This record gives sequence, C-alpha cells and structure tokens, in this order.
Amino acid sequence: MHLEIKFSLILLSLVFALSSQGIIVRHDVAPGEYEIKSSDTPAVFFIERQGKSKICAATIIHARWALTAAHCIDETSLGDTVNNGRRYVVEVGNQSREIDAVVIHPGFDDSKNPEVDLALLRFRNESVIPRPIEPYVDANEQGEIVTLIGWGYFGLGTIGRQFDDGVKRRAKNRISSADDRLHFVFDDPRGGNGMVLPLEGTLGLGDSGGPALIETSTGVRLAGIAIGEVAGDQFSEETQGKYGSIAVYERVSLHLNWINSILGSGN
Repeated sequence: MHLEIKFSLILLSLVFALSSQGIIVRHDVAPGEYEIKSSDTPAVFFIERQGKSKICAATIIHARWALTAAHCIDETSLGDTVNNGRRYVVEVGNQSREIDAVVIHPGFDDSKNPEVDLALLRFRNESVIPRPIEPYVDANEQGEIVTLIGWGYFGLGTIGRQFDDGVKRRAKNRISSADDRLHFVFDDPRGGNGMVLPLEGTLGLGDSGGPALIETSTGVRLAGIAIGEVAGDQFSEETQGKYGSIAVYERVSLHLNWINSILGSGN
C-alpha cells in the first residue's frame, strides 16, 4: 500500500513565517525533561542555522562521513555551496568542520517522491572526535525502543507543532514496523496503552535527517534517518506531530552495501 509522506522541510518557508524549532512531546510531561545539552550526542549535528532555527540534522558514522536525508541537501544551502565548489562549514562537537562533498543515494530520483531519501556528507579532514556512531547492522528493529534527536519544531501531542526555538531535544519511541522504512506511532498516554514510554515523542518540522538511535550491548547504533510523517486522512500541516501521527525514517540496515561502498572507496 502506498502511503504519502510529508517531508519535514518541504514547507520550509512556513518555518520562517512563524519566526520561531525540536521534537513533539507528551502533554503530561514537563517539556524540560526532553531537553538535552549541545554536548550530548556530539556526533549528531544540525546542518544549517537560520536565526534561532536549526535546519535538518546529520549523524557522523565515520571519521570522514556523516549520514542525513537527501532532501536536506536542497532544503538548506549545503547543496548549492558544495556544487559551486565551495566548502560548507558546520558545527560539530563545538568545533568547525568543513563538508566538501555530498553523495546522494542512487535511489533518490525525485525530491518529491524519492525511493531512498539518504545522503552522505564528506568532511574535508578526518577526525575521530566526536566518536562516530556506527550504523545498526541487524534486521530485528521492529519493537525496539529508539532515541530520536532533533532541533525541529517543538509541540505537544494534544495539538501538534507549536514553535521553533532551536533547542536540542530527544524523545523515545518504539519501532512499530520495519519494512522498507521504519515507522513510529506517537501513542496518546490517555488511551490506557501500557506501551507508552515515559519520554514518548515524535519528530517535528525541521527534524529531517535526524537519527533514530538504538542502544545495543556494544554501544549506541544508528538505525534510522528521519524523512517525514505519513500523510493520512487526519494529517494537517498545522497540527503535524499530534498523537496518532506516524513518523517515517529510512531504515539504515537496508542500505549498508551502499554506505560501505562509499566509505570504502577511499574518496
């Protein structure tokens, strides 16, 4: 069954119109419980700052490479900058690093209807600080609890996205399905569902490219990359992220051959 997906940054102009960014949280938990320091998970960084807004995110997976959503390349100035032969500077772990190349997944044919919404970002110089987060390699994601990280629109599950303040937040969710992509349902704690997590949440507008992280016996691993929300009958761009919404992430484990082919190319 084909499901339409609304991408977190297709309506980027709306972000600026509201002049206010990320993660949608439970209405019955203090919002501050979701906030984290900029130094937490330093391998996760935002791609572009525009005023208070911090647009899109990426995760370092190698000393010279980071992984993000392909549509973020066009939704920020990253694509034009690199295509014009200029280096693009990002803030990673309180240090400046230069991105000098972008590799789009070959399955990303159309930015409005992509097959695989992934892109690799190459840094000019290698660095093992911060420590990269390795991709998740197993095919047992369904039912696993993940941590979602982003700077996108903040909001409450009862009303959806509200404002953009550029604060780094994390939330928890459980992978409800793992097929071509990963899906997460934002469960309403008022429904008596014993599966609702204490810090349950979902992605907000601007959180594209952010990670879904799984804790394993050997450390944190990157399982998914945020690309949008399923646009069902109840979907509204003004109330995106309400309880019942379904977030969509690319399933990293399905694309390991492509990732490894680029990382191992020596470029």
